[in-house]
Amino acid sequence: MTPPRSRLARTESLHQQVARNIRNDIEAGALRDGDVLPSTRELAEQWGVSVFTITEAMKLLAEEGLVVSKSRSKRVVSAPNQPRRSEVRIHVPRVVFVGGYPGSGKTELGRILARETGWPMLDKDTLTRPVVEAMLEAVGHSPHDRESETYLTKVRPREYEALRAATDENVECGNSAIVTAPFIREFNDAAWIGRTRAAYAAMNALTTFVWVYCDVETMNVYIRRRGAARDAAKLADWPAYLTKIDVDFRPEVPHVLVNNCTSSLPLQSQAKELLKSLTGDEQA
Repeated sequence: MTPPRSRLARTESLHQQVARNIRNDIEAGALRDGDVLPSTRELAEQWGVSVFTITEAMKLLAEEGLVVSKSRSKRVVSAPNQPRRSEVRIHVPRVVFVGGYPGSGKTELGRILARETGWPMLDKDTLTRPVVEAMLEAVGHSPHDRESETYLTKVRPREYEALRAATDENVECGNSAIVTAPFIREFNDAAWIGRTRAAYAAMNALTTFVWVYCDVETMNVYIRRRGAARDAAKLADWPAYLTKIDVDFRPEVPHVLVNNCTSSLPLQSQAKELLKSLTGDEQA
């Protein structure tokens, strides 16, 4: 059931949004125990916020014990119990499709699940971006184009074909896989979902569909911070971009909803609950 839109009425504070994204980076292993964070001013520039906002975000992370101030200008990540790569082997492979809009946190969730299980993480952009950019340039488009008819009809289908082939190869070897991509079109296509389930069932694997929800304010903060060239068109006219997406979209198929808003449970906690549902009594 689609949650009521009223939940978007309350805008979370910017410092909470920044703190949550840095916390997610720590939990996903992108920031490791002992890493020195950039200066307050550098972080403010990265996130496109004020120095005051960064200072308040650091206070939250310090209260949680995730960041320790070594001096007025040096802050260090404190995650001595940060999960190391473990190995969860189960009898029936699981294929976990993680979808969500850009900036929702789907990649961070995938990384956390991969670190918890040792299962391969197959991210569409990581697997295909260099080839996609070269292909777009070869046909006279910007390598960062993600809006044109050429990209949508010629390139995008091949991206997902490559992602699917990598997933199939892992499952055929008896491995589970965590597959991250927007999946907006796919999760709205009952025929695609049916074919996908049937294909992996034939390989003796189970499929799980996960949708990562995030409010538009937090998405905007994250997208601005990551500074990816492919996001330039979105940020150039953010209101227009929002008219093209449905933040209340949910897959028609039964799925797991992960809420990555700053007011929700930490992403790590939700990942652990998801993993329990995936592995059941088989978890090592």
